[in-house]
Amino acid sequence: MSQILIKKGRLVDPANKRDTICDLWICGGKIHKIAENIDVEAETVIYAEGKVVLPGLIDLHVHLREPGFEYKETIQTGARAAARGGVTTICPMPNTNPVIDSAEKVKDLLERAKDAPVHILPVGAVTVRQEGKQPADIQGMKAAGAVAISEDGKSVMDSVVYRKALKEAAKCDLPVFAHCEDKGLADGGVMNAGKKAQELGLRGITNAVEDVIAARDILLSKEAGNRLHLCHCSTKDSTLILGLAKEQGLSVTGEVCPHHFTLTDEDITEDHGRFKMNPPLRSREDVAALKEALRDGVMDVISTDHAPHSEAEKNQSMEKAPFGIVGLETSFALSYTGLVRGGYLSLSQLVEKMSVNPAKILGIAKGNLAEGKAADIMIADIDTEYVIDAGRFASKGKNTPFNGRKVYGKVEVTIVDGKIVYQEKTEA
Repeated sequence: MSQILIKKGRLVDPANKRDTICDLWICGGKIHKIAENIDVEAETVIYAEGKVVLPGLIDLHVHLREPGFEYKETIQTGARAAARGGVTTICPMPNTNPVIDSAEKVKDLLERAKDAPVHILPVGAVTVRQEGKQPADIQGMKAAGAVAISEDGKSVMDSVVYRKALKEAAKCDLPVFAHCEDKGLADGGVMNAGKKAQELGLRGITNAVEDVIAARDILLSKEAGNRLHLCHCSTKDSTLILGLAKEQGLSVTGEVCPHHFTLTDEDITEDHGRFKMNPPLRSREDVAALKEALRDGVMDVISTDHAPHSEAEKNQSMEKAPFGIVGLETSFALSYTGLVRGGYLSLSQLVEKMSVNPAKILGIAKGNLAEGKAADIMIADIDTEYVIDAGRFASKGKNTPFNGRKVYGKVEVTIVDGKIVYQEKTEA
Protein backbone atom coordinates (compact mmCIF):
# COMPACT_ATOMS: atom_id res chain seq x y z
CA MET A 1 0.00 0.00 0.00
CA SER A 2 1.57 3.29 -1.18
CA GLN A 3 2.22 5.83 1.56
CA ILE A 4 3.28 9.48 1.46
CA LEU A 5 4.13 11.56 4.51
CA ILE A 6 4.07 15.34 4.13
CA LYS A 7 6.01 16.99 6.95
CA LYS A 8 5.56 20.44 8.49
CA GLY A 9 3.68 22.16 5.69
CA ARG A 10 1.13 24.92 6.21
CA LEU A 11 -2.15 23.08 5.63
CA VAL A 12 -4.82 25.48 4.34
CA ASP A 13 -8.17 23.70 4.19
CA PRO A 14 -11.11 26.15 4.26
CA ALA A 15 -13.69 23.34 3.99
CA ASN A 16 -12.65 22.33 7.51
CA LYS A 17 -11.61 25.81 8.72
CA ARG A 18 -8.01 24.69 9.10
CA ASP A 19 -4.88 26.79 8.60
CA THR A 20 -2.04 25.29 10.57
CA ILE A 21 1.47 23.81 10.43
CA CYS A 22 1.14 20.02 10.61
CA ASP A 23 1.97 16.64 9.12
CA LEU A 24 -0.28 14.79 6.71
CA TRP A 25 -0.14 11.03 6.15
CA ILE A 26 -1.50 9.58 2.91
CA CYS A 27 -2.23 5.88 2.73
CA GLY A 28 -4.12 3.91 0.09
CA GLY A 29 -5.00 6.99 -1.92
CA LYS A 30 -6.71 8.73 1.00
CA ILE A 31 -5.76 11.11 3.78
CA HIS A 32 -5.17 8.74 6.66
CA LYS A 33 -4.12 11.12 9.42
CA ILE A 34 -3.47 14.81 10.10
CA ALA A 35 -1.55 15.75 13.23
CA GLU A 36 1.11 18.08 14.58
CA ASN A 37 3.70 15.32 14.34
CA ILE A 38 3.35 11.93 12.65
CA ASP A 39 6.16 9.40 13.07
CA VAL A 40 5.61 6.55 10.59
CA GLU A 41 7.63 4.67 8.01
CA ALA A 42 6.45 5.94 4.59
CA GLU A 43 7.72 5.14 1.12
CA THR A 44 7.87 8.82 0.27
CA VAL A 45 8.50 11.72 2.64
CA ILE A 46 7.97 15.27 1.43
CA TYR A 47 9.50 17.98 3.59
CA ALA A 48 7.16 20.94 3.14
CA GLU A 49 8.57 23.46 5.62
CA GLY A 50 7.82 26.97 4.39
CA LYS A 51 5.37 25.66 1.78
CA VAL A 52 1.57 25.57 1.63
CA VAL A 53 -0.38 22.32 1.37
CA LEU A 54 -3.74 22.86 -0.33
CA PRO A 55 -6.63 20.84 -1.76
CA GLY A 56 -6.02 20.11 -5.43
CA LEU A 57 -7.51 22.78 -7.67
CA ILE A 58 -10.67 22.07 -9.68
CA ASP A 59 -10.99 23.79 -13.05
CA LEU A 60 -14.54 23.89 -14.35
CA HIS A 61 -13.60 25.26 -17.76
CA VAL A 62 -10.90 23.78 -20.00
CA HIS A 63 -10.53 22.73 -23.63
CA LEU A 64 -8.59 19.52 -24.26
CA ARG A 65 -9.23 19.49 -28.05
CA GLU A 66 -9.43 15.68 -28.21
CA PRO A 67 -11.04 14.19 -30.24
CA GLY A 68 -10.51 16.02 -33.50
CA PHE A 69 -7.93 18.71 -32.81
CA GLU A 70 -5.07 16.77 -31.27
CA TYR A 71 -2.51 19.03 -32.94
CA LYS A 72 -3.62 21.74 -30.48
CA GLU A 73 -3.85 19.55 -27.35
CA THR A 74 -4.58 15.99 -26.28
CA ILE A 75 -6.19 14.66 -23.14
CA GLN A 76 -2.78 13.54 -21.94
CA THR A 77 -0.93 16.81 -22.61
CA GLY A 78 -3.77 18.84 -21.14
CA ALA A 79 -3.90 16.62 -18.07
CA ARG A 80 -0.13 16.94 -17.60
CA ALA A 81 -0.50 20.71 -17.87
CA ALA A 82 -3.17 20.55 -15.17
CA ALA A 83 -0.93 18.51 -12.89
CA ARG A 84 1.89 21.00 -13.40
CA GLY A 85 -0.48 23.75 -12.30
CA GLY A 86 -1.70 21.99 -9.15
CA VAL A 87 -5.05 21.21 -10.81
CA THR A 88 -6.28 17.72 -9.92
CA THR A 89 -9.74 17.79 -11.57
CA ILE A 90 -10.66 19.33 -14.93
CA CYS A 91 -13.91 19.67 -16.86
CA PRO A 92 -13.31 19.63 -20.63
CA MET A 93 -15.78 21.49 -22.82
CA PRO A 94 -17.65 19.63 -25.57
CA ASN A 95 -16.62 21.65 -28.66
CA THR A 96 -14.44 18.88 -30.08
CA ASN A 97 -14.86 16.99 -33.35
CA PRO A 98 -17.18 15.22 -33.01
CA VAL A 99 -18.99 17.32 -30.45
CA ILE A 100 -19.62 15.59 -27.10
CA ASP A 101 -23.41 15.55 -27.45
CA SER A 102 -24.47 11.98 -26.60
CA ALA A 103 -23.99 9.28 -23.99
CA GLU A 104 -21.77 7.33 -26.38
CA LYS A 105 -19.44 10.28 -26.88
CA VAL A 106 -19.23 10.96 -23.16
CA LYS A 107 -18.27 7.31 -22.64
CA ASP A 108 -15.68 7.54 -25.42
CA LEU A 109 -14.11 10.60 -23.80
CA LEU A 110 -13.94 8.85 -20.42
CA GLU A 111 -12.35 5.82 -22.07
CA ARG A 112 -9.73 8.04 -23.70
CA ALA A 113 -9.09 9.70 -20.32
CA LYS A 114 -8.85 6.57 -18.17
CA ASP A 115 -5.04 6.77 -17.89
CA ALA A 116 -4.85 10.56 -17.48
CA PRO A 117 -2.86 11.76 -14.46
CA VAL A 118 -5.74 13.95 -13.20
CA HIS A 119 -9.50 13.48 -12.91
CA ILE A 120 -11.39 14.22 -16.14
CA LEU A 121 -15.08 15.09 -15.71
CA PRO A 122 -16.78 15.64 -19.09
CA VAL A 123 -19.13 18.48 -19.96
CA GLY A 124 -21.74 17.61 -22.59
CA ALA A 125 -23.21 19.90 -25.24
CA VAL A 126 -26.52 21.69 -24.78
CA THR A 127 -27.66 21.00 -28.35
CA VAL A 128 -26.98 18.36 -30.98
CA ARG A 129 -23.64 19.09 -32.68
CA GLN A 130 -23.76 22.49 -30.93
CA GLU A 131 -25.91 23.70 -33.80
CA GLY A 132 -28.48 25.34 -31.53
CA LYS A 133 -31.43 23.61 -33.21
CA GLN A 134 -32.47 20.84 -30.81
CA PRO A 135 -31.46 19.83 -27.27
CA ALA A 136 -28.96 17.01 -26.96
CA ASP A 137 -29.64 13.84 -24.93
CA ILE A 138 -29.04 15.56 -21.61
CA GLN A 139 -30.36 12.75 -19.42
CA GLY A 140 -28.32 10.16 -21.33
CA MET A 141 -25.13 12.21 -21.04
CA LYS A 142 -25.58 12.57 -17.31
CA ALA A 143 -26.08 8.82 -16.92
CA ALA A 144 -22.88 8.27 -18.93
CA GLY A 145 -20.83 10.54 -16.64
CA ALA A 146 -21.24 14.15 -17.78
CA VAL A 147 -21.14 16.57 -14.84
CA ALA A 148 -22.64 19.58 -16.65
CA ILE A 149 -23.77 20.78 -20.06
CA SER A 150 -22.48 23.77 -22.01
CA GLU A 151 -22.49 25.22 -25.50
CA ASP A 152 -19.14 26.78 -24.71
CA GLY A 153 -17.60 28.67 -27.58
CA LYS A 154 -21.01 30.05 -28.45
CA SER A 155 -24.44 30.75 -26.99
CA VAL A 156 -27.68 28.97 -27.92
CA MET A 157 -29.26 31.94 -29.64
CA ASP A 158 -32.71 30.34 -30.10
CA SER A 159 -34.29 31.02 -26.71
CA VAL A 160 -37.06 28.43 -27.22
CA VAL A 161 -34.53 25.65 -27.81
CA TYR A 162 -32.42 26.89 -24.92
CA ARG A 163 -35.38 26.97 -22.54
CA LYS A 164 -36.22 23.35 -23.40
CA ALA A 165 -32.63 22.34 -22.64
CA LEU A 166 -32.60 24.27 -19.36
CA LYS A 167 -35.80 22.55 -18.24
CA GLU A 168 -34.34 19.15 -19.10
CA ALA A 169 -31.17 20.03 -17.17
CA ALA A 170 -33.35 21.02 -14.21
CA LYS A 171 -35.05 17.60 -14.28
CA CYS A 172 -31.63 15.93 -14.26
CA ASP A 173 -30.19 18.36 -11.67
CA LEU A 174 -27.31 19.01 -14.05
CA PRO A 175 -25.66 22.45 -13.99
CA VAL A 176 -25.57 24.50 -17.19
CA PHE A 177 -22.30 26.33 -17.90
CA ALA A 178 -23.18 29.40 -19.96
CA HIS A 179 -20.91 31.09 -22.50
CA CYS A 180 -22.59 34.50 -22.70
CA GLU A 181 -22.10 36.01 -26.14
CA ASP A 182 -24.54 37.51 -28.61
CA LYS A 183 -22.75 36.42 -31.77
CA GLY A 184 -24.59 38.87 -34.00
CA LEU A 185 -23.86 41.75 -31.66
CA ALA A 186 -20.16 40.77 -31.59
CA ASP A 187 -20.20 41.70 -35.30
CA GLY A 188 -16.79 40.23 -36.10
CA GLY A 189 -14.97 42.04 -33.30
CA VAL A 190 -11.61 40.70 -32.15
CA MET A 191 -10.81 42.73 -28.99
CA ASN A 192 -12.49 45.04 -26.50
CA ALA A 193 -14.15 48.07 -28.04
CA GLY A 194 -12.21 51.07 -26.82
CA LYS A 195 -9.30 53.40 -27.38
CA LYS A 196 -6.75 50.60 -27.83
CA ALA A 197 -8.86 48.92 -30.53
CA GLN A 198 -9.04 52.24 -32.36
CA GLU A 199 -5.27 52.71 -32.07
CA LEU A 200 -4.66 49.25 -33.53
CA GLY A 201 -7.32 49.63 -36.19
CA LEU A 202 -9.19 46.52 -35.01
CA ARG A 203 -12.89 45.81 -34.70
CA GLY A 204 -14.17 46.02 -31.14
CA ILE A 205 -16.41 43.84 -28.97
CA THR A 206 -18.64 45.89 -26.66
CA ASN A 207 -19.60 44.84 -23.14
CA ALA A 208 -23.22 44.44 -24.22
CA VAL A 209 -22.23 41.37 -26.27
CA GLU A 210 -21.77 39.55 -22.95
CA ASP A 211 -24.23 41.40 -20.77
CA VAL A 212 -27.42 40.90 -22.77
CA ILE A 213 -26.93 37.11 -22.86
CA ALA A 214 -25.97 36.97 -19.18
CA ALA A 215 -29.26 38.69 -18.36
CA ARG A 216 -31.24 36.50 -20.76
CA ASP A 217 -29.73 33.27 -19.44
CA ILE A 218 -30.44 34.21 -15.84
CA LEU A 219 -34.08 35.06 -16.65
CA LEU A 220 -34.58 31.84 -18.62
CA SER A 221 -32.91 29.88 -15.84
CA LYS A 222 -35.23 31.48 -13.30
CA GLU A 223 -38.18 30.24 -15.32
CA ALA A 224 -36.73 26.78 -15.94
CA GLY A 225 -35.55 26.23 -12.37
CA ASN A 226 -32.14 24.90 -13.35
CA ARG A 227 -28.69 25.53 -11.88
CA LEU A 228 -26.79 28.08 -13.96
CA HIS A 229 -23.08 28.89 -13.96
CA LEU A 230 -21.85 31.91 -15.93
CA CYS A 231 -18.51 31.18 -17.56
CA HIS A 232 -15.59 33.62 -17.95
CA CYS A 233 -17.40 36.79 -16.80
CA SER A 234 -15.49 39.85 -17.94
CA THR A 235 -17.64 42.97 -17.47
CA LYS A 236 -18.76 45.21 -14.66
CA ASP A 237 -22.42 44.75 -15.57
CA SER A 238 -22.08 40.95 -15.51
CA THR A 239 -21.10 41.25 -11.85
CA LEU A 240 -24.08 43.53 -11.18
CA ILE A 241 -26.51 41.21 -12.98
CA LEU A 242 -25.18 38.17 -11.12
CA GLY A 243 -25.40 40.03 -7.82
CA LEU A 244 -29.07 40.85 -8.45
CA ALA A 245 -29.79 37.22 -9.30
CA LYS A 246 -28.22 36.09 -6.04
CA GLU A 247 -30.23 38.66 -4.10
CA GLN A 248 -33.33 36.96 -5.50
CA GLY A 249 -32.07 33.61 -4.24
CA LEU A 250 -31.59 32.14 -7.72
CA SER A 251 -29.31 29.15 -8.18
CA VAL A 252 -26.70 31.06 -10.18
CA THR A 253 -22.92 31.13 -9.84
CA GLY A 254 -20.18 32.84 -11.79
CA GLU A 255 -16.53 32.45 -12.66
CA VAL A 256 -13.69 34.77 -13.58
CA CYS A 257 -10.49 33.82 -15.41
CA PRO A 258 -7.06 35.02 -14.24
CA HIS A 259 -6.39 36.92 -17.47
CA HIS A 260 -9.57 38.94 -16.99
CA PHE A 261 -8.63 40.18 -13.51
CA THR A 262 -4.92 40.55 -14.29
CA LEU A 263 -4.79 42.39 -17.62
CA THR A 264 -6.74 45.21 -19.28
CA ASP A 265 -6.98 46.04 -22.96
CA GLU A 266 -4.40 48.76 -22.25
CA ASP A 267 -1.85 45.95 -21.68
CA ILE A 268 -2.12 44.87 -25.31
CA THR A 269 1.18 46.01 -26.78
CA GLU A 270 0.65 44.98 -30.40
CA ASP A 271 -1.73 43.36 -32.85
CA HIS A 272 -0.81 39.75 -32.08
CA GLY A 273 -2.87 36.60 -31.59
CA ARG A 274 -1.55 35.99 -28.06
CA PHE A 275 -3.77 38.85 -26.89
CA LYS A 276 -6.92 37.48 -28.55
CA MET A 277 -9.34 35.73 -26.21
CA ASN A 278 -13.11 35.49 -25.84
CA PRO A 279 -14.37 37.42 -23.93
CA PRO A 280 -11.62 39.94 -24.65
CA LEU A 281 -9.42 41.76 -22.16
CA ARG A 282 -11.61 44.59 -20.89
CA SER A 283 -11.24 48.06 -19.39
CA ARG A 284 -9.70 49.08 -16.06
CA GLU A 285 -13.21 49.69 -14.70
CA ASP A 286 -14.26 46.15 -15.60
CA VAL A 287 -11.14 44.61 -14.06
CA ALA A 288 -11.70 46.52 -10.82
CA ALA A 289 -15.31 45.32 -10.71
CA LEU A 290 -14.27 41.69 -11.23
CA LYS A 291 -11.77 41.85 -8.36
CA GLU A 292 -14.37 43.41 -6.10
CA ALA A 293 -16.92 40.75 -7.08
CA LEU A 294 -14.44 38.01 -6.21
CA ARG A 295 -13.67 39.72 -2.89
CA ASP A 296 -17.36 40.19 -2.04
CA GLY A 297 -18.42 36.66 -2.98
CA VAL A 298 -20.54 37.66 -5.96
CA MET A 299 -18.18 35.69 -8.20
CA ASP A 300 -17.76 32.18 -6.82
CA VAL A 301 -15.07 30.53 -8.92
CA ILE A 302 -11.76 31.10 -10.68
CA SER A 303 -11.42 28.94 -13.81
CA THR A 304 -9.02 29.19 -16.73
CA ASP A 305 -10.88 28.65 -20.03
CA HIS A 306 -7.63 26.91 -21.01
CA ALA A 307 -7.78 27.09 -24.83
CA PRO A 308 -4.63 25.86 -26.58
CA HIS A 309 -3.85 26.54 -30.24
CA SER A 310 -0.84 25.88 -32.43
CA GLU A 311 1.92 28.46 -32.71
CA ALA A 312 1.13 29.01 -36.39
CA GLU A 313 -2.51 29.76 -35.60
CA LYS A 314 -1.71 32.31 -32.90
CA ASN A 315 1.37 33.92 -34.42
CA GLN A 316 -0.59 36.34 -36.59
CA SER A 317 -2.90 39.34 -36.46
CA MET A 318 -5.89 39.24 -34.14
CA GLU A 319 -8.09 39.54 -37.24
CA LYS A 320 -6.90 36.08 -38.34
CA ALA A 321 -5.89 34.26 -35.15
CA PRO A 322 -8.39 32.08 -33.24
CA PHE A 323 -9.64 33.16 -29.83
CA GLY A 324 -7.96 31.51 -26.84
CA ILE A 325 -5.34 31.57 -24.10
CA VAL A 326 -3.75 28.70 -22.16
CA GLY A 327 -4.05 28.89 -18.39
CA LEU A 328 -3.76 25.61 -16.50
CA GLU A 329 -0.09 26.08 -15.65
CA THR A 330 -0.35 29.72 -14.57
CA SER A 331 -3.75 30.02 -12.87
CA PHE A 332 -2.65 29.56 -9.27
CA ALA A 333 0.37 31.82 -9.53
CA LEU A 334 -1.52 34.61 -11.31
CA SER A 335 -4.41 34.35 -8.85
CA TYR A 336 -2.20 34.24 -5.77
CA THR A 337 -0.07 37.13 -7.00
CA GLY A 338 -2.93 39.33 -8.13
CA LEU A 339 -5.58 38.59 -5.52
CA VAL A 340 -3.84 37.44 -2.33
CA ARG A 341 -0.69 39.53 -2.55
CA GLY A 342 -2.88 42.22 -4.11
CA GLY A 343 -5.00 42.37 -0.95
CA TYR A 344 -8.36 41.19 -2.32
CA LEU A 345 -8.52 37.65 -0.92
CA SER A 346 -6.90 35.62 1.83
CA LEU A 347 -5.19 32.39 0.80
CA SER A 348 -8.11 30.49 2.32
CA GLN A 349 -10.59 32.47 0.25
CA LEU A 350 -8.54 31.81 -2.88
CA VAL A 351 -8.71 28.07 -2.18
CA GLU A 352 -12.48 28.40 -1.87
CA LYS A 353 -12.65 29.99 -5.34
CA MET A 354 -10.34 27.44 -6.96
CA SER A 355 -11.27 24.21 -5.19
CA VAL A 356 -14.07 24.26 -2.61
CA ASN A 357 -16.70 26.15 -4.61
CA PRO A 358 -16.08 24.29 -7.88
CA ALA A 359 -16.54 21.01 -5.99
CA LYS A 360 -19.85 22.26 -4.61
CA ILE A 361 -21.08 23.27 -8.06
CA LEU A 362 -20.24 19.81 -9.41
CA GLY A 363 -21.56 18.05 -6.31
CA ILE A 364 -18.36 16.04 -5.83
CA ALA A 365 -16.56 15.10 -2.59
CA LYS A 366 -13.42 17.09 -3.31
CA GLY A 367 -11.88 20.40 -2.25
CA ASN A 368 -11.63 18.91 1.23
CA LEU A 369 -8.57 17.66 3.13
CA ALA A 370 -10.29 15.96 6.06
CA GLU A 371 -9.14 12.52 7.19
CA GLY A 372 -10.72 9.86 5.02
CA LYS A 373 -11.02 12.08 1.94
CA ALA A 374 -9.31 11.40 -1.37
CA ALA A 375 -5.71 12.63 -1.38
CA ASP A 376 -5.94 15.26 -4.13
CA ILE A 377 -3.34 17.77 -2.97
CA MET A 378 -1.02 20.48 -4.22
CA ILE A 379 2.07 21.87 -2.50
CA ALA A 380 3.30 25.32 -3.48
CA ASP A 381 5.96 27.87 -2.63
CA ILE A 382 4.17 31.19 -2.20
CA ASP A 383 7.15 33.19 -0.94
CA THR A 384 9.64 32.93 -3.81
CA GLU A 385 9.22 34.96 -6.97
CA TYR A 386 9.68 33.16 -10.28
CA VAL A 387 9.26 33.90 -13.97
CA ILE A 388 6.61 32.23 -16.13
CA ASP A 389 8.33 30.33 -18.94
CA ALA A 390 5.92 29.17 -21.65
CA GLY A 391 8.72 27.11 -23.15
CA ARG A 392 8.46 24.74 -20.17
CA PHE A 393 4.70 24.26 -20.41
CA ALA A 394 3.45 20.69 -20.57
CA SER A 395 0.57 21.89 -22.72
CA LYS A 396 1.02 21.83 -26.49
CA GLY A 397 -0.32 25.37 -26.44
CA LYS A 398 2.12 28.16 -25.57
CA ASN A 399 -0.37 30.93 -26.40
CA THR A 400 -0.14 33.25 -23.42
CA PRO A 401 0.60 36.94 -22.90
CA PHE A 402 2.15 36.04 -19.53
CA ASN A 403 5.43 34.58 -20.79
CA GLY A 404 8.23 36.31 -18.85
CA ARG A 405 5.92 37.68 -16.15
CA LYS A 406 7.18 37.61 -12.56
CA VAL A 407 4.80 35.90 -10.12
CA TYR A 408 4.57 34.12 -6.78
CA GLY A 409 2.97 30.74 -6.12
CA LYS A 410 5.09 28.07 -7.80
CA VAL A 411 3.51 24.62 -7.70
CA GLU A 412 6.08 22.09 -6.52
CA VAL A 413 4.10 18.87 -6.00
CA THR A 414 0.71 17.64 -7.21
CA ILE A 415 -0.85 14.48 -5.78
CA VAL A 416 -3.93 12.74 -7.23
CA ASP A 417 -5.57 9.88 -5.32
CA GLY A 418 -2.41 9.51 -3.25
CA LYS A 419 -0.07 9.34 -6.25
CA ILE A 420 2.51 12.02 -7.10
CA VAL A 421 1.65 13.10 -10.66
CA TYR A 422 3.91 16.14 -10.78
CA GLN A 423 7.04 17.18 -8.91
CA GLU A 424 9.06 20.26 -9.77
CA LYS A 425 12.59 19.35 -10.73
CA THR A 426 15.27 21.46 -9.08
CA GLU A 427 17.41 22.87 -11.85
CA ALA A 428 21.18 23.21 -11.41
